[in-house]
Amino acid sequence: MAQPLVLGIETSCDETGIALVRGLDLLTDVTASSMDDHARFGGIVPEVASRAHLESFVPTLDAALERAEVSLADVDAIAVTAGPGLVGSLTVGVSAAKALALAIDRPLYGVNHVLGHVAVDALVHGAFPEEFLGLVVSGGHSSLLLVRDIATDVTELGQTLDDAAGEAFDKVGRLLGLPYPGGPHVDRLSQTGDRSAIAFPRGLSRAKDLARHPYDFSFSGLKTAVARVVEGYEDAGREVPAADIAASFSEAVADVLVTKTLNACAAHGVSTVVIGGGFSANSRLRDLAAERLDAAGITLRIPPIRYCTDNGAMIAALGSAVLAAGLPPSTLDITIDSGMPLTDVLAHV
Repeated sequence: MAQPLVLGIETSCDETGIALVRGLDLLTDVTASSMDDHARFGGIVPEVASRAHLESFVPTLDAALERAEVSLADVDAIAVTAGPGLVGSLTVGVSAAKALALAIDRPLYGVNHVLGHVAVDALVHGAFPEEFLGLVVSGGHSSLLLVRDIATDVTELGQTLDDAAGEAFDKVGRLLGLPYPGGPHVDRLSQTGDRSAIAFPRGLSRAKDLARHPYDFSFSGLKTAVARVVEGYEDAGREVPAADIAASFSEAVADVLVTKTLNACAAHGVSTVVIGGGFSANSRLRDLAAERLDAAGITLRIPPIRYCTDNGAMIAALGSAVLAAGLPPSTLDITIDSGMPLTDVLAHV
């Protein structure tokens, strides 16, 4: 018997993503981004993002159905991001999903965007082991999760207490005069610099901090340290060594993320790590994680870069997992939750 065909809808920020998944088989994944509309503002403008979703939704849905060679009548269930994310963007997606669910009389599942970043890896590398650690790193989230079942048993071990990793990269990009979004530009620049040139701090890594926050992250102080170094060079009338700053900063972020992940693996006896989210595209994080996890005998799973940023495949994958677990659907009365906790896989009234 064929597994259910799940339509996934992602509109948490500036990407309109639509995908179709059957079990662990991704049929199609189509994304429309409004990133260029935000570049001149130096950051995401919620109102601009919401309008872009309204304009992109139907064409993106039509393209996804056409590429998968299916119709809406073939869809068995609809999964949509209910949170966390921007209020206006989430509202567009959830409203559209409700309309579709009503129109074709199919169950609706309002799912957690952050957990989707982990779930999408199953479409690439196959079924998850019985237990693994998920490290979700993006512009808004840096979270360490203990996962026994992506649909029913997720424990948040740690999270960012201030700036997330991707957010810190974007801010450092601005400090170095790089275009928006700063993250990819800082990453590319760092590859030409000296990672040991500047000893930047590792947030929440001292003994007393580890006792209180063993798996939490903090990158605000690191960002401030970068600002002081840049100001020091500028005040002295000296050229800012942007490549060395980018490389040393990148090393500090990756070092903290990987070290705390390894500590969690040792503490919980876990031998597999899944890294997801937009920042998982970072080259130094990928290289350092591969190097140090391999040395520790831990299996590393990271989706291809195309699945790191927000996309419909991640939501369809999580929706498929929720269906396989037999969880009841959300009601049509669900509302969006911009701060949806990671302990909630599904949105309910």
